[in-house]
Amino acid sequence: MALFYPDEANITRLLLILRKSHPKDVHSNQIGFPGGQVEAEDIDMMATALRETHEEVGVEPNHIKVIKSLTEIYIPPSNFNVHPFMGIYTNPKPFLLQEAEVEELVEVPLVDFMDDANIFIEEMTTSYATNVPVPAFKLNGYTVWGATGMMLSEIRILLQQVL
Repeated sequence: MALFYPDEANITRLLLILRKSHPKDVHSNQIGFPGGQVEAEDIDMMATALRETHEEVGVEPNHIKVIKSLTEIYIPPSNFNVHPFMGIYTNPKPFLLQEAEVEELVEVPLVDFMDDANIFIEEMTTSYATNVPVPAFKLNGYTVWGATGMMLSEIRILLQQVL
């Protein structure tokens, strides 16, 4: 769930999370969106995104207005198809981190997210390739790339069309 919300100063922010470090998790210690695997009680992918957002950062599903379904993306290292959504949390309450999975909140001001100066190419080594140039974002001091970077790029293009 790509969640946008106003902070105390009424500045629009985008919520990302830093995942906890887990030895067997290929996405360990990476920046991403709240989200996770489908559970039996989930009626659809949006229900999964809303439930996982509630579990990971404490936002009640009925407090999120889902405004857009984004492009599904396949993530080879974990063999997952991710179906992201954009949502608005208009009356935010303090976030409650799921300490087992979330190390830190990364609350990015919209103006920083939309700033071209925060997009660059970085040479990365992954589990399946060495020294590959990849597009990335520098947000709140973190390098955000891969599937999250691709989702951010789509969101950025959509926002550029309306801003």
